[in-house]
Amino acid sequence: MYELFEHTADLGLRVRAADLETVFAEAALGLFSMIIDNPESIRPLEERSLELSGDDREYLFFDWLRALLSLFESEHWLLAKSEVRLGPAGLTARLWGEPFDPARHLPAHEVKAITYHELTVKPTADGWLAEAIVDI
Repeated sequence: MYELFEHTADLGLRVRAADLETVFAEAALGLFSMIIDNPESIRPLEERSLELSGDDREYLFFDWLRALLSLFESEHWLLAKSEVRLGPAGLTARLWGEPFDPARHLPAHEVKAITYHELTVKPTADGWLAEAIVDI
């Protein structure tokens, strides 16, 4: 489950889930809910794959969000869902989504960047918690 929260002139993303892979997948949905006001309108029409290397949870989480934001910025591609697999060397993911359609997708915020400010990925008593602040 993800939630957005206000953070001075920025916007925060907080994700709680039973396992780390679900945290990453939910964070992806949270990011696109910042970009599009009606994320439920994004259809899983195209499949893509993404691989990221790294063994530090926080940096990998940052790189994940940054890679997804880059997909939107460079190709105007929106994510509907993802399957994430984490291993000792990094992350592999299958992504489903579609190109931005101004007739159906309502812009929400212009997300300029993912920041390292208050970046957190940690275990909790009931699973995992991750937080990131984005520059809007």
